[in-house]
Amino acid sequence: MSLVSAPPTSSTATAAATATATSATAATIAKLSTAELMEEAAETSRHLSSLAGRIVLLAAELDRREGWRAEGATSLEAWLSERCNVSAATARAWSHVGTRLFDLPKLADGLCTGGLTFDQVRAVVDAATPESEHAYVAQASECSVRQLGELAKADSDSATSQRSRATSEYESRSVRFNDAARTVIAQLPEASYAEVRAGLEASARSVPSDGETRWDQRVADALVSIVRAGGRRGRPPTPRQAAEPEPSSPDVTPSPYLVVAHVPLSTLTDEESGLRGELEHRGLIDAEVARRLACDATVVVALDDDVGHTMYEGRARRDPTPTQRRELWRRDRHCRFPGCANAIFVNPHHIKWWKRDRGRTDLENLALLCEHHHHLVHSNSWKLSGDGNGELTFVGPSGRIMTTRPSPLWTRVTARPKKA
Repeated sequence: MSLVSAPPTSSTATAAATATATSATAATIAKLSTAELMEEAAETSRHLSSLAGRIVLLAAELDRREGWRAEGATSLEAWLSERCNVSAATARAWSHVGTRLFDLPKLADGLCTGGLTFDQVRAVVDAATPESEHAYVAQASECSVRQLGELAKADSDSATSQRSRATSEYESRSVRFNDAARTVIAQLPEASYAEVRAGLEASARSVPSDGETRWDQRVADALVSIVRAGGRRGRPPTPRQAAEPEPSSPDVTPSPYLVVAHVPLSTLTDEESGLRGELEHRGLIDAEVARRLACDATVVVALDDDVGHTMYEGRARRDPTPTQRRELWRRDRHCRFPGCANAIFVNPHHIKWWKRDRGRTDLENLALLCEHHHHLVHSNSWKLSGDGNGELTFVGPSGRIMTTRPSPLWTRVTARPKKA
C-alpha cells in the first residue's frame, strides 16, 4: 500500500478536470426519469471511452520516452500501478493497448472520440493491422464485444500456420495462482493438457469412492496427492524411496515442500485456544487449521516481542537471521518501493546503513528491496528513511515524496491489543 505526496497539478490540468467533472450526486440522480438515466449513462460511457483513449495514448508515449524511469519504476506498468492507483492487470492493459494504437490510427480515433469502447478496441487490437482496422471499426457498430473477439480470433487463426500455432501454444504455457480465490489456472499445449488430464483422472479413479464425493473433488484430491508425493508416481523409485513403506492413504502422505505458518504457541498447546495464525503470504487461518498443519510439521520456535515482532539483533550481526528474514517476508510481501510488486529477487536492506550510519539489524531498520531499487538507494540519487514496521519514505531526484507501509494483514495480526 502506498501514499504519494505530489506537487499541485497545473491550472490547465485542474481546469480541464473541472470542466469534465459532473456535479451529479446520488440525490440528483434519483430524481432523473428512467429515460434520462439511460441517456446519461450512454453519454457518460462515451466520455469514459474518450478518457480511456487519452490515458492509453499518454501511457504509450511515456513508455516510448521511458519517462517512468525518472521516478524509479522498473516498467511502465509498475509506474501506472503506483501513480494512478490501478491494478497490475489494468496497467498492463493500458500499456499494451496504447502501444498497439500508435500503428492503428482509426481504432485510436474511434476510442478517443467515444465511438468505440475500450473493451471493443482491446478485443481486436492484437489482430488488427493498418490494412484491416477500418473493417473492425465498421463491425463495432454491429457486433458485441464477444463477437468482435471471436472475429479477431478467427482472423488471427487463419493467418497463422499450424506449425507456428503449435509454437505459439508452447510459448504461451503458464500456471497462475490466485491467492485470494485459492485457484490454479493452467494454460498448456494441447498434448501436455491431454497428458495432465489423463494422469489426474487416472489417479482419481484409482482412489476408492464413498459414493458421495463429487468427481471434481476427487480430481482435486488426486492433484494434491501427486504434489505431496513429490512427483514419485509414475517414476522409478530411488533406493531410499524403495526402502520406505508406501503410505496406506494419500491423505496422510507428508508433504516434501515448505509451508510456513506463524502461530501463537498457546494455539498449539491448548486445544481450547481460539487464537488464529497466519499462513505465510496467504492469510489468516483458524486455530483448528493451525493445529492440523502442526501434526506433520517441523515446529520452529521464534522469540517475539510483546507485539509479535521477531526479536532484534542490534549491532551483534550484519546479516538478518533466518527467522528475521521470514518475518520480513511476512511483513513486506514484496519490494517496499512504491508500486513495485517484485517478490522474487528481493533482499533485506538496512534503512540506516550498517556501516555508514551504524544502523542496527532490527526489524524496524530492515526493508525488502528488489535488486533494481536496492541499487537506486545505494546510488545516493534516492533517499530512504522511516520505520520498516511503519511508514517508509522514498525521495527521488525530482523531489517527489512517496511513502509505503507494511502489509495491512501483518499490521492487523501484530497490532498491540487495545487496553480497556
